[in-house]
Amino acid sequence: MSGVPGLPTPTGPYLDGGLLPADFYAFEELLSDREREKIASIRDFLRTQVAPIVDGYWAKAEFPFQLVEGFAKLGLVDWADPDSSESRPSNLLAGFVAMELAHADASLATFFGVHTGLAMGTILSCGSDEQKRRWLPAMSRFEKIGAFGLTEPHGGSDVAGGLQTTARRDGDGWILDGAKRWIGNATFADLIVIWARDVETKHVLGFVVEKDTPGFTATKIENKMALRIVQNADIVLDGCRVPEANRLQNANSFKDTAEILRRTRSGVAWQAVGIMFGAYEIALQYAKEREQFGRPIGGFQLVQDLLVKMLGNATASCGMVTRLAQLQDAGVYQDEQSSLAKAYCTVRMRESVGWGREILAGNGIVLDYNIGRFVADAEAIYSYEGTREIQTLIVGRAVTGGLSAFVK
Repeated sequence: MSGVPGLPTPTGPYLDGGLLPADFYAFEELLSDREREKIASIRDFLRTQVAPIVDGYWAKAEFPFQLVEGFAKLGLVDWADPDSSESRPSNLLAGFVAMELAHADASLATFFGVHTGLAMGTILSCGSDEQKRRWLPAMSRFEKIGAFGLTEPHGGSDVAGGLQTTARRDGDGWILDGAKRWIGNATFADLIVIWARDVETKHVLGFVVEKDTPGFTATKIENKMALRIVQNADIVLDGCRVPEANRLQNANSFKDTAEILRRTRSGVAWQAVGIMFGAYEIALQYAKEREQFGRPIGGFQLVQDLLVKMLGNATASCGMVTRLAQLQDAGVYQDEQSSLAKAYCTVRMRESVGWGREILAGNGIVLDYNIGRFVADAEAIYSYEGTREIQTLIVGRAVTGGLSAFVK
């Protein structure tokens, strides 16, 4: 080999028109010229700023804070500022952004998704006009980072019915008590959306807890084998007092929470596509350069079989999420369509990264060759924002005309 293969770059084996090798059916050409320029700027940022350092930060399980300014300069969420003249991007463009980020690194895609999709998305959907103006401008410039606190130590798939964090009205504020787990960005976030159950009405309410609020503690979860750059935290809320002004005025039941998750679930499917794209391109590059028995291993039938299966998974999944984004942009998509995409694409992703590691053989478990990071991170993407089993039950209920197989 001529050196260790890294992330594919624009100087590599791109198809005609500058498309990624994994974009075999040229889905990116569905974007407008302006949208493709935006993707090109993201791709350049990832190639020049992320690729050279990402393995080191993944190994150390640390977050590269110097990249935050770069995210801000990309202007990906300028539109969220209530005073901005920017229009909201199409769901198709948003999907390609999520895919492109995951194509480089799933942890940074997760950081971005938590900040923009979950935290900012909640404030956009559930905040009052005053709350949007108070928080979103700084968040859109990445001057304040957001987190989203829903999952609890004893509540994952059953968080809707098992939410134990409580909110008690106390004069002109609220007292929050409880615990949250797996909260991305929470160790350094400035604003954390916390979902809690009103002890009086039993309704689920949303609150924005600002860092350094007395009674709020976030402790980093150590020893993760996946998404190691993401700073997940265990959160403890012990008599945490939040003013009424920080209660999200339009978050009044778990239906509001579920609407946020419904919107972001498709983004996870796009991340799965990005991981497949990245893993395929690493494996393809390696197969062209690695020689055994006097020739590149890409010339052997069994290696080509693995490459084609990886490409088929990536292409089918990209077709699914592209059509889903078109339905979203048309305003006619259903929750179960997002669930099917999340379930299907993450299963195909898990298969594909395994085949990619197989092509790299022993080198596939060395971080320097990149594919191992994709294999490990895929395990987290496979499970978060709703397991395959839960997504399957959502789709199953829809296709059987409402016959629910959920445990009562």
